[in-house]
Amino acid sequence: MIRSKKGLSGVISEWRQDPEMKERIAHWHTVEAKTAKYADFPEVLHPSIQKALRERGIERLYSHQREAFDLAMEGKSFTAITPTASGKSLCYHLPVLQSILNDSSSRALYLFPTKALAQDQKSDLHTLIEHSGEEILSYTYDGDTSPGIRQKVRKSGHIVMTNPDMLHSGILPHHTKWVSLFENLKYIVIDELHTYKGVFGSHVAHVIRRLKRICAYYGSNPIIICTSATIANPKVLADSLTNTDHHLISENGAPSGKKHFIFYNPPIIHPTFGVRRSAILEVRDVASKLYKEGVQTIVFAKSRVRVEMLVTYLNDLTKKKLSDQTIRGYRGGYLPSERREIEKGLRDGTIQTVVSTNALELGVDIGQLQACIMTGYPGNIASAWQQAGRAGRRQDEALVIYVAQSTALDQYVVEHPDYFLGQSPEEVRIHPDNLIILMDHLKCASFELPFSMTEQYGEFEIQELLAYLENEGVLMRVSDQWHWMSDRFPAHDISLRSASQENVVIIDQTIPKGTKVIGEMDRYSAMTLLHEEAIYLHQGVQYQVETLDWEEKKAYVTQVDVDYYTDANLAVELKVIAQDKSDETGTVNVSYGDISVLAMPTIFKKIRFGTHDNIGSGPITLPPEELHTNSTWISFKRPDGWSESTLTDAMTGAAYAIGSFIPLFVQCDRTDIHVVPQVKAVQSGEPTFFIYDSYPGGIGISEGIYDIWRELLQRTAAHVSNCPCESGCPVCIGPQDANRFIKHSVFKLLSSLAEGQ
Repeated sequence: MIRSKKGLSGVISEWRQDPEMKERIAHWHTVEAKTAKYADFPEVLHPSIQKALRERGIERLYSHQREAFDLAMEGKSFTAITPTASGKSLCYHLPVLQSILNDSSSRALYLFPTKALAQDQKSDLHTLIEHSGEEILSYTYDGDTSPGIRQKVRKSGHIVMTNPDMLHSGILPHHTKWVSLFENLKYIVIDELHTYKGVFGSHVAHVIRRLKRICAYYGSNPIIICTSATIANPKVLADSLTNTDHHLISENGAPSGKKHFIFYNPPIIHPTFGVRRSAILEVRDVASKLYKEGVQTIVFAKSRVRVEMLVTYLNDLTKKKLSDQTIRGYRGGYLPSERREIEKGLRDGTIQTVVSTNALELGVDIGQLQACIMTGYPGNIASAWQQAGRAGRRQDEALVIYVAQSTALDQYVVEHPDYFLGQSPEEVRIHPDNLIILMDHLKCASFELPFSMTEQYGEFEIQELLAYLENEGVLMRVSDQWHWMSDRFPAHDISLRSASQENVVIIDQTIPKGTKVIGEMDRYSAMTLLHEEAIYLHQGVQYQVETLDWEEKKAYVTQVDVDYYTDANLAVELKVIAQDKSDETGTVNVSYGDISVLAMPTIFKKIRFGTHDNIGSGPITLPPEELHTNSTWISFKRPDGWSESTLTDAMTGAAYAIGSFIPLFVQCDRTDIHVVPQVKAVQSGEPTFFIYDSYPGGIGISEGIYDIWRELLQRTAAHVSNCPCESGCPVCIGPQDANRFIKHSVFKLLSSLAEGQ
């Protein structure tokens, strides 16, 4: 007898009664279905566009799509913030197509953060154009575009889809070949705005300023349209990224089905150290149950290794079936044709379970699945909601399961579901006034067009900086203009992913007799992430650093498949250079300003995934490196009766906990910021925590901490107190010897600092 499959509603009913599931489910939250808010087609909407929409079954627009169209027709730049699968792309397709159909010379430039997303959006746009019956030419322009078609794109492409890196080095420096685009550019579209954060966002802000400067030279003034997942400061980010005033569309008119959010915590298997059963094994078990009951599911994992581990585990379900393709992995490193095949299988239902890195988090069209499992917290609220949005067809019930790992962030989220469900998402910060980044792009802008003696660049006064570049020999003042004089091509020397010009190039030598540059990293970060034997992650793929040639700034890596990551210790000397602002609360003084960091890596540890066990270590032999950056520092009086040893242990544990919690407040990676405790700081002689940006010149993260330091310490103290371990563990203050007083001291220190005592 063949057992009938329960389907999603049957699974939900069964899990509500299952004692084992009840034990693991820390919280179950249901979001009720939401009906759509519609608006009629605008009267001015071109008949061909109306025809195309109706052929796709669209008789009316959602309210946010209509609002976007109206703003664009009024000539206003705007940012639309709506969830996954809310028809966001029509917010920019409709006004762009309308403009082209009204005037065939009109042009639009679409910017996507990845090549894959640009390809996917091209497919969606081509379908819309095909249904309209009109001849509108849209092309992608990236490193894969064949030389034969490039001239056609430049001369006659109505819509050009590209990425910031290609715009920076392949289009703007060659603007004289793109005259028809820049003279007639009506729209600039920036999709997935929330991905432009930190160093990358700061660089892209300057790429947009250079783009606008070239547009002005050719006499165009394009409207800028941004779309984004939910973040705390969308208008601030859009205004800062584009140096343009944006109207905000935040009311989502799209419908959504009922969604169940399950916060799932694996059982504790080592009470003393707070270690829980592996999240990977729990995800395997949960995904297997959903597969057996016929529920179409997407599983998100954080690395290529975890994706492949889960696919291997889940393939046991189909090993008795010949050529079964219902369970697939999806990650960086797959060929484009294989990715397209998997995306199609998800849309038509032939693939039932897909395990993916965050490659499927962005808006690639895979339809809407029934369930989503997150293996650990993705790192920020915006990503978490993007992943959750992959589950649930617009009117149907959906299940989102968050499986926590044994880390501070994961355990905090599972114990405080309101943080995920009700909390405002994090702010995304960029720092266009980082002097190193600004100077890099001034060089690029000077190469593209001469600067006049009175010209501003975006919001920046730059004449003194141009004079400095003249002294450096790269500019020459002729009459009333600064001209580029160097024989170097500046854009080629500048990576949008780093704030430092002196980068270490990462070379993959996995293939015998073959080498391929896969990335680069600033020297300061390279000390801890690219030392020999380090495990380096790139596009979800693990590499081991075999050789680091520090003089030549080259790291040679090979692909590996291991179950650990590496973490390096830095010995640092900190010196305050300038204090920009300061605030005193009781005995606690909080300041923000510029610091100099002299850092020397000492040893690295191998940390096993899941359990965070230390499974090995080794020395690092590199010269010290100096970094000038921004920092917030918190100074305080030594607590009465505390020895130097007690204070050192407490500050070390507190620094670990604070560093773990910063991503809850500011959208950044753990490697973007350092927390360094000093029992006796040089500038004050008092115990001090320094929280500084990992990048030369700073990128604004530590400045954000200055504004919320008290809440950060309160949240961190509460988490340390609530952690079920006895004497400290990777979930709260880092692995400790069995000394329960350290954990108590950390909590006491954090609490008293938060209260200003």
